[in-house]
Amino acid sequence: MSSTVKTATDVRPFHVEIPEEKLDDLRRRIAATRWPSKGLVPDRSQGVQLATLQELARYWTTDYDWRKAEAKLNALPQFTTEIDGVAMHFIHVRSRHENALPLIMTHGWPGSVIELLETVGPLTDPTAHGGAAEDAFHLVLPSLPGYGFSGEPAELGWESGRTARAWAELMHRLGYARYVAQGGDVGALVTDLMGRQAVEGLLGYHLNLLTAVLAIGDQLPKESEQERAAAEAFATFRQEGFGYFLEMATRQQTIGYALLDSPVALAAWLLDHDTDSHYKISRAFVDDEPVGNLTRDRIVDNITLYWLTGTAASAARSYWEDARALAAALASGQRSCGDRAGRLHHVPRRDLGLPAQLGSGGLPRPRLLQRGRQGRPLRRLGRARPVRRRDAGCIQITALMTPLSSVPTKVMPVAHHPAASARATKFWRANSHRINTGGGIGLLPQEQAFADAVRQAGGSGR
Repeated sequence: MSSTVKTATDVRPFHVEIPEEKLDDLRRRIAATRWPSKGLVPDRSQGVQLATLQELARYWTTDYDWRKAEAKLNALPQFTTEIDGVAMHFIHVRSRHENALPLIMTHGWPGSVIELLETVGPLTDPTAHGGAAEDAFHLVLPSLPGYGFSGEPAELGWESGRTARAWAELMHRLGYARYVAQGGDVGALVTDLMGRQAVEGLLGYHLNLLTAVLAIGDQLPKESEQERAAAEAFATFRQEGFGYFLEMATRQQTIGYALLDSPVALAAWLLDHDTDSHYKISRAFVDDEPVGNLTRDRIVDNITLYWLTGTAASAARSYWEDARALAAALASGQRSCGDRAGRLHHVPRRDLGLPAQLGSGGLPRPRLLQRGRQGRPLRRLGRARPVRRRDAGCIQITALMTPLSSVPTKVMPVAHHPAASARATKFWRANSHRINTGGGIGLLPQEQAFADAVRQAGGSGR
């Protein structure tokens, strides 16, 4: 794995044009599905319910029109550029407002750039959506390596830290010397690593998922009703909805055969994420009662993109790469710098494959600076001027915390997107932290616990 990013600088326009033969083949494969019997329970405890998937399949073959999604994509400026041997697809929309702040937003799994399309208007032209010119962004929406229209890495080592460095190169290549970043799910991990690596030009970043929470569910606060609801929803996810994560982190190739051969298997895999999103998606198809913007078309648009690009297996591999990177770092040995909660574990840089500019010190525990008001958009958590003035050794971080039960997981419509809506979620608290990036990267205890769990499940590669 290379530790630097190669500098081929060609940026080429990109246009989506799926041959009709591929769409015919998709419909033929759906029609040829061999269905299992109905589950023996009335809920989703045995997996995606038969009625939901059969109605999705019916809609997919009879009512759905991929060309509408294709037209939405082609209405925006799309490009590809090769970074470190991989062709990266991205949407790049510049705001008409003179002082717009460059922003790179990264999707997650089982998402794609499609789930971010409705953020383009509010973010690049806020005055047309009830906002102010000072809230404008120049927007970059990349497809993760191995996802969507981006190329599939042909070598090992494309974990999220490497993608973080690729995104820094992308922003440099587009001429943005200073910018901010936002990410959710896998995109949150990539974005967080951009900050931990102190990539050049990054002023601050916003997350709507704290990936380390996967390992500290038992330690979540439970003082308020909202916090208790969040903790309960997360406990349910850990107990009943974590299977997809472990499978992709340990045996992604195995599931890949079904995902690339059967559209219905692909749909079931992408839908089987958590109880809340399953029932909301089920309502959209079985009852024709979509929740917010979580409509049939939005759901099927995303699934169809995975199918037509044949990227379900390569996208799943990103989980395997990240699990191995974390497990390898921990297996290399680390020393604790204290026994209190929140301590850090220092790992040699050479074992993490991080940039040379990281120092040998530990990453300090974040210090709470402010609590954001409910409904505050990303920009108002730190407007452009103070963000731009911050010392080069510090990066502004905003972390979004929200009960899982209040937000449709993964397929995130604009009504629930923290950077695009004045009402991001029903319950959310935004915490801003300044983290000194002059020191080295550390691993939190919860991160170690997660890596240990992955290793025990086979994620070490044995």
